[in-house]
Amino acid sequence: MNMEDSGRGASYTVPCDDYVHVVEFSPFDSGSAALLAYGGNQYVVVGTCRFQEEDMEVEGVEFTTLRVFHHALRVDCLAWSPESRLDKLPQLIRFCTAAADRKVRLLTSDLQNQHEVKVMEGHTSYINHLVFEPTEGKQIASVSDDHTCRVWDLEGNETTTFRLRSPGVSVCWHPEDAFKLMVAEKKGTIRFYDLVTQQAILSLDCGQSPLMSADWCLTNTIKVGAVTGSDWVIWDITRSSYPQEKRPAHVERAGNFRWSRVNENLFSTTGCPGKISSQLLVHHLGHPQPVMIGSATVGAGLSWHRSLPLCVIGGDRKLSFWMTEIDS
Repeated sequence: MNMEDSGRGASYTVPCDDYVHVVEFSPFDSGSAALLAYGGNQYVVVGTCRFQEEDMEVEGVEFTTLRVFHHALRVDCLAWSPESRLDKLPQLIRFCTAAADRKVRLLTSDLQNQHEVKVMEGHTSYINHLVFEPTEGKQIASVSDDHTCRVWDLEGNETTTFRLRSPGVSVCWHPEDAFKLMVAEKKGTIRFYDLVTQQAILSLDCGQSPLMSADWCLTNTIKVGAVTGSDWVIWDITRSSYPQEKRPAHVERAGNFRWSRVNENLFSTTGCPGKISSQLLVHHLGHPQPVMIGSATVGAGLSWHRSLPLCVIGGDRKLSFWMTEIDS
């Protein structure tokens, strides 16, 4: 039996009305339950998730829809603002999206009657990833096939542009230092930029391409991980510009790499969506083999819960959640 078929089913699923292209847990403390947004063909659903692991009264998972935002086009990527809060009045939901028209949209709502959409134009090709500055949430960074990383303020002004040498695939902001940005390029290079001097301060090299996705470990910022070709690679940025560890992960090309938010040794990767199923692997740096193998119907997106060892991927009319049972 090959690995593609032996993936275990999801711990929990939530039905959706449409195909889910992107799904993101808010990485920020926003109140009691975890905020989650998912994007379909012409909308974004924002809701809260509670799991039985955190609340004895919940059976499995409880998803509560807060609001459906209409979105002119299919949502390709989505990022949460740290300003999103449900535990203070007025409540505030703020996130940004990117779509095939090469525009970034900033959506803000008080979940009552104030709803605002701001459109940011400048990219000349497909936007692959975006992120909010995590301390104040007053800036957004985006990377694109147009070989740029652009930084925007909330008014939609482009404040900084970094010229890249190949398409930008991932962008991450340092969790405490608002002036440090990590940008991963498809040809296999990851650079760290100082937003004050607008210079690159460090670069990492995969030694292979295409690099499809990279992530900065926010619980231990000397660790950076990525998927390139069908392998995952991990750097210790204090030691070398070449990966410390590298391992084959997926039969075909890998698609996403994401660090857990609760354990610096735990991360997940997905294979590029196949015709029938996508493979989700959860890896632990102390274990030679994946600690969990999951399989989802044509999955898309990948995100970890803020405080549980649980990740989610979207799929055809459903969200699939996998809980990892592992000692740290």
